[in-house]
Amino acid sequence: MSKLSLDGFYSYCKQIAEHIQLGERMASLSGQGTPRLTSSVGNLYYDSILPYREDSQAQTREFLSRVVDVLLDFVHQVNDRNEKILEFRMPEEMNKLCDFQLHDEPLPLKQLLEDCKLALKHQVKTGHPHFFNQLSCGLDIISLAGEWLTAAANTNMFTYEIAPVFILMENVVLEKMRNMIGWRTGDSILAPGGSISNLYAFLAARHHKFPQYKEKGLSSIGGHLVMFTSDQCHYSVKSCASVCGLGTDYCICVPSDERGRMIPAELERLVKYHRDRGNVPFFVNATSGTTVLGAFDPLEEIADICQKYDMWMHVDAAWGGGLLFSKKYRHPRLTGVERADSVTWNPHKLMGTLLQCSTVHFKYEGILLNCNAMSAEYLFMTDKIYDPKYDTGDKVIQCGRHNDIFKLWLQWRGKGTSGFERHMDRLMELAEYQVRRIKEQPDKFHLILEPEMVNVSFWYLPKQLRGVPHDAQKEIKLGKVCAKLKGKMMQSGTLMVGYQPDDRRPNFYRSIISSAAVTEKDVDFMLAEMDRLGQDIIVD
Repeated sequence: MSKLSLDGFYSYCKQIAEHIQLGERMASLSGQGTPRLTSSVGNLYYDSILPYREDSQAQTREFLSRVVDVLLDFVHQVNDRNEKILEFRMPEEMNKLCDFQLHDEPLPLKQLLEDCKLALKHQVKTGHPHFFNQLSCGLDIISLAGEWLTAAANTNMFTYEIAPVFILMENVVLEKMRNMIGWRTGDSILAPGGSISNLYAFLAARHHKFPQYKEKGLSSIGGHLVMFTSDQCHYSVKSCASVCGLGTDYCICVPSDERGRMIPAELERLVKYHRDRGNVPFFVNATSGTTVLGAFDPLEEIADICQKYDMWMHVDAAWGGGLLFSKKYRHPRLTGVERADSVTWNPHKLMGTLLQCSTVHFKYEGILLNCNAMSAEYLFMTDKIYDPKYDTGDKVIQCGRHNDIFKLWLQWRGKGTSGFERHMDRLMELAEYQVRRIKEQPDKFHLILEPEMVNVSFWYLPKQLRGVPHDAQKEIKLGKVCAKLKGKMMQSGTLMVGYQPDDRRPNFYRSIISSAAVTEKDVDFMLAEMDRLGQDIIVD
């Protein structure tokens, strides 16, 4: 065999390397094994891909393609009922499993890809059909596609010049949502969560009633402002009183009935009480879909009281707002919502839009700008070549805003209004199915009340407590069962259902059905798995 020249040997080695890389690439593309980078790209660092090197399109594409493969694998696992929801680890063990440290020197791309895999491996699969734990769950694929595009665009939403497409998109979607509430005009904004949406409503209400407050502050109001909300409301309402200077003692919690709905007669009594003592009742928060029981406050009666005493009416429909799509379930739950002055509505909850996507709407056009504008000329100039009304940054207290609109707009385009209606009806029907299945197994489950929404509240009865008369002592024991069974759920990784106490009872389970992935079989699995894991639990 003749000796190879140096050039020939180099060429031979190059061909072998190319074959190896081709094999690696084909294996990755064909789905054999987990996504991985070819050695020539995996050993590169951040400064060897875009935007640091203009000639690195191929390397950049390969890296991002493998990241997308990781994401697609995760999407598949989320929708695989044979997959666990989580591989639970205690914090100390998780710190040992994962390298969370930040290093002085950069790590290669292959390590970053492994980091992506590891992060998702230990992440709770909130889109799994057996995840009934949170109000925000499910994994809408079209909304996910919108979120990916949003991240790539990486733009701010404070001016039209920087986000022209998304600003116009936002205007169309928010106008549509206001029309669904029942208003022909008004104002809206997307905010970072329902809590901040409620804060915007509070600020707008105070400005509407006392416009001088913006410049003069507390001294401009004769008397102490008082706000009212039900004792079942989201804690963010009371937080408004703290953040905005009222003090939590002046956020008055109105008693609710046994179903968790504000009692209008109690509201009026408390309004009179504070008015007669020189305080200034000005704001009432009504909840449409409470966090725990899913209760809907009686909006018509509350609106009558607000009108009688000249108070701002806000509806926190962060959770229940999606039912505005449903002809079948909208009434009587949301009857009277059009009489409100403001409404919070979170598409990232019942509608299944990816986190985060929260909106707040106002009956009065221009109120956000009047309330919040600081007229910073270095950013919100009035002599631009387009109408500055399209700039939104001065309407909000945060200035910059994340683009939360595209994923909702794309999802709405994909589902249509009719698709959202079918989704709402389906979720409610599944909750009704769960109630029927619980009633069919009274030895194992105790339904606490007939739900108004997709929140189903119940106790699970282990063998120890079956056949025992139901009384306060039994309820205390059932409350102890909740924590023990939830621990078993997390350790097994097969199911997640939330529990909590309220002011009438100890811990109880509150399952949530808001994912489009859930079917009747998944509801049956939930109840059967709770029984499998919990039947031998013993409590004192």
